Amino acid sequence: MLFDSVEPDSRAPLALLVFLGSVGSAYCLGSFPSAARLTLLISAVPISLRLLISGEPLHVCIGINLCMLVVMLIRMINTNYADLVNLVASRAGLFAEGERARNAEATALSEQAKAHEIAGRFDTALNNMSQGLCFFDGDQRLIVCNRRYTDMYGLAADLVKPGMTLREIVTLRFDAGSFPKMSAQEYLVWRDQLAVSNEAHDTVVELANGRVFRICHRPMPDRGWVATHEDITASKHAEQRYLHLACHDALTDLPNRAALEGHFAQVLDGAKARGGSFAVLCIDFDRFKQINDLFGHSMGDAALREASHRLQIASQGVFLARTGGDEFIAVTEQDPLPSSAELLADRLRSALDQDIEVDGHSFDLDLSIGIALYPRDGTDARSLFANADAALYRAKHEGRGAIRFFTAAMDQQLRDRRALEHELKSAVANGELFLEYQPQRHAGGEVIGFEALVRWQHPQRGIIPPAEFIPIAEETDLIVEIGEWVLREACREAASWLQPLQVAVNVSAIQFRRGNLQQLVDVVLRESGISPARLELEITEGVLIENVGRATLMLKGLKGLGVSIALDDFGTGYSSLSYLQSFPLDRIKIDRSFIASLGRTDRSLAIVRAVIGLAHGLGLPVLAEGVETSEQLATLVAEGCDEMQGYLIGRPRRIEVYANLLGPGVGRIQAAT
Repeated sequence: MLFDSVEPDSRAPLALLVFLGSVGSAYCLGSFPSAARLTLLISAVPISLRLLISGEPLHVCIGINLCMLVVMLIRMINTNYADLVNLVASRAGLFAEGERARNAEATALSEQAKAHEIAGRFDTALNNMSQGLCFFDGDQRLIVCNRRYTDMYGLAADLVKPGMTLREIVTLRFDAGSFPKMSAQEYLVWRDQLAVSNEAHDTVVELANGRVFRICHRPMPDRGWVATHEDITASKHAEQRYLHLACHDALTDLPNRAALEGHFAQVLDGAKARGGSFAVLCIDFDRFKQINDLFGHSMGDAALREASHRLQIASQGVFLARTGGDEFIAVTEQDPLPSSAELLADRLRSALDQDIEVDGHSFDLDLSIGIALYPRDGTDARSLFANADAALYRAKHEGRGAIRFFTAAMDQQLRDRRALEHELKSAVANGELFLEYQPQRHAGGEVIGFEALVRWQHPQRGIIPPAEFIPIAEETDLIVEIGEWVLREACREAASWLQPLQVAVNVSAIQFRRGNLQQLVDVVLRESGISPARLELEITEGVLIENVGRATLMLKGLKGLGVSIALDDFGTGYSSLSYLQSFPLDRIKIDRSFIASLGRTDRSLAIVRAVIGLAHGLGLPVLAEGVETSEQLATLVAEGCDEMQGYLIGRPRRIEVYANLLGPGVGRIQAAT
């Protein structure tokens, strides 16, 4: 209807204009073929048909051309869309392939980077291992080794390369001096034996340069192997040192008791097998304890080291062990026995003929030696050592500095001594110890106090002299328990006296070194109730100069409790008189050995006079021990000695004997208790 309303001359242009608009719309919808075709059919086809049926020649001709154009356009739309689809699909495939290629490339680059990183890490780890590592193939050619391997064997890193044979590397090692204690050929044979083995092996190899390596060999399926090389030189030396210390004395470096047991077992087995003999020598230094008591253990250790060195030289290869303290044991198989054992003992004693010098001090040491023979004196370790010890005991008992062979009679003596030691351990608990008191008097005749002296009333043996059981107590440290009992008992007894006389108690070196003496004295004073001023502690000079600083502090602590301190046995040790001014002393006691010689030698009188003068110069009273004659007493009084003690003044007796000096009723109280 729109077409008919238009002027005839304008219909053709208008139809062409609408047709072109339809074609444009279809073109815009080219990506959607169905929509484009529908657009042409709805808009373009009706216009073409209207022109055909108009009857006008021009319009019919235009309509025919437009219809043909519509058909062609529809066909083109169908064809172009298929090509477009194919093109798009092709381009999409190409894009996907390109993406895959790019991803593959990126993956390859990433894997390559990872491979480089892993290789770098592996190289870093390989070259930072604490062990050397080498990897050989089945043809004994090097695959890889790390820097630690070349460093351990002193090889230049640029000379050791993959592909080298084991023989070539071994040659380099021998040239560098880092080869085992064997020839190159022997080493190669050994390595070949490991290479053909299918078992893992761990081997410790000592090199000619002193280094010690542990080589861990691990076979591979192709007959190659990987091996780690670890430098264990330090640990090996430490192990050897530990083994040495386990079998040697730390002070003297001589074999110890453990080494002695092992050596003795070997010697005993050998003697039994061949029907031979050997000797066991028990060796002990005489009076060595005095060095420790007077100068301290550091000085004693130095003297012992020097003496042990001399004994080791004198033994001339004979097994010599230190078994404790100043005790040694030698085992000799040298023939002929027993003369060779006696010659050895003489050599050992002669080694100490010259004094031992330590820090300006000179020590004159000697040995006592006991000897037992296998099989005459025993057939096992227990009996031989015990019998040699019995012979040593006899040597010491007979004056020291002696050599004695075991005899049957010695066995009984040793058993008696050991029995005495065992019984002494229970003497305090069983109430077998008791005190005797020896009076001390002033030069004017007045009794000023008593010294408490311990005695042992054995239930079967009777009274055991102090000279027999005190040395045993000191050797076994029982002196500490006994000393504490003496202190408690003496203070308890003195607290009951009506007269406020002093009581003197000896303090052993071991008690003083224990360090708790001040606490013990404080407790005893409070428990007994005795006035501190009435208690005097007697301490030998050797104990004090062992450690002057420590001794001074301890003495000041004791003085702080109010007790008195007496320097006992003065003049018998190595001390310098200058030490006297360092200690807070209240009295000096001159040893009985000087008093006994008064009237017989001018030397003793000179010493007594010097000690009295020195003590008075320091403001200290002097007490002379061991006064037994009137002549000695007169001399001491004339020389100005302040106090005396000895048999002339009064013998050690139970306290009730001196009841008249203590006040009425003391004897009855003591008897009742």
